[in-house]
Amino acid sequence: MKKKAKLLLNYFSNAEKILFLSSVSLIISSFLIFDRENCLTLAASLIGVTSLIFNAKGNPLGQILIIIFSVFYGIISYSFEYYGEMITYLGMSAPMAVISLISWIRNPFNGNNRSEVKINRLKLKEIILMFILTAAVTFIFYYILKYFHTENPIPSTISITTSFLAVYLTFRRSIYFLLSYAANDIVLIILCTLATISDILYLSVAICFLVFFANDVYGFINRTKIQKRQESA
Repeated sequence: MKKKAKLLLNYFSNAEKILFLSSVSLIISSFLIFDRENCLTLAASLIGVTSLIFNAKGNPLGQILIIIFSVFYGIISYSFEYYGEMITYLGMSAPMAVISLISWIRNPFNGNNRSEVKINRLKLKEIILMFILTAAVTFIFYYILKYFHTENPIPSTISITTSFLAVYLTFRRSIYFLLSYAANDIVLIILCTLATISDILYLSVAICFLVFFANDVYGFINRTKIQKRQESA
């Protein structure tokens, strides 16, 4: 058991350990200051930030944690009456994370290193198809959100757009899925900040997505380095 714990600690760089511990500390601190009640939100946030540190390494475990995170935040979004977010997490993010997990497991780097997925570069035809699908999803979900009288429908629709791009790119093993998630974080920060006008408790959620943004940016930088290493191997 101690040996496994030591291997896990050595798996991450010092910078990653500092980033993870700082992220956890900030999430817990904001919860204790602004919330203290919604333990489900705290649990989801901690699961989410843990998934990001594994995603930064290209480890399939990150996708397992995203599945759990998506279910948690789907429930939370329903309680906030952000039906667009609920549909996104439960109807898109969670199922796509399952598909992405299968894709990542089936495509390990060098064929045997299952702790690191082989990074893929998309061809122009697929990129065009991806944007066509994204436009269609955005159009359909905008009217779905209008039907449910979702608060702030425009930011919510943009969130669905960035989320779809993120899950598609994750499935296709492109490093740019992290930039899409970072863009989605910005949208969610805006939504949660708007929600704080009526309830200060939402500020802890906004801080959580700010932490996610920092981790996604780091993840993209690290995955870029991994891609260069893989392609030169």
